[in-house]
Amino acid sequence: MDRCLFDFALRMGDTTLILSQRLSAWCGHGPILEEDLALTNTALDLLGQARLWLTLAGEAEGAGRDEDQLAYLRDAHDFRNALLVERPNGDYADTMARQFFFDAWHYFLLERLVKSSEPRVAAIAEKSVKEAAYHARRSADIVVRLGDGTDESHERMQAAVDRVWPYTGELFVDDDVDAEAARRGIACTLAELRAPWLAQVQAVLEEATLTVPREDLAGHPAYRGGRQGRHSEALGPLLAEMQFLQRAYPGATW
Repeated sequence: MDRCLFDFALRMGDTTLILSQRLSAWCGHGPILEEDLALTNTALDLLGQARLWLTLAGEAEGAGRDEDQLAYLRDAHDFRNALLVERPNGDYADTMARQFFFDAWHYFLLERLVKSSEPRVAAIAEKSVKEAAYHARRSADIVVRLGDGTDESHERMQAAVDRVWPYTGELFVDDDVDAEAARRGIACTLAELRAPWLAQVQAVLEEATLTVPREDLAGHPAYRGGRQGRHSEALGPLLAEMQFLQRAYPGATW
């Protein structure tokens, strides 16, 4: 078993899987048809990426578990997603603030993973980075449109940014898994993503006439632990819905 590669791939797969599940809940409920379709497509892109990462995790584990078993047959404490992505959707401003912060981080990470020493990681990153670039452009555009829109949309977008901001710090805190992955050249450290991420976030929020929260989360995030299996109460209901069919009818096939 390649423990480091397994843990890294599992974190990537779980984070994209859980965010995909969150976004899929907007299908049929988007504020306008264009946004309904756009969010659904983003959810599908992330689901496709999750499948690749979880397949790699299963290969690295060497215990015979495939992507479906990893997705549907683990409990909440076994998931390794960042806390940011399990946050409830809230209103559309909450969803887009979460998406914008995630997309900027995701793009900068994948951009570096393309150069990974592990060929399978590099291949997944190369396939995913183009999707991530589009996601980042789109979510930034929506944040600008809402922030620099009406008085109400500006107020709602600012409130959403303030609510979601404390969950972003975890994205840049390295632990032993991250340090080992960086040492082997599998991935970069998360800390080095913070400067480009913050520059991008500040530029977009300024264009959106929004204020960047003052709280400095570098090294001291308000919320952390999801990547080590410590989750909020929001994850349980999400998994109950996502895993219901497989749990109710084990091994069912179409």
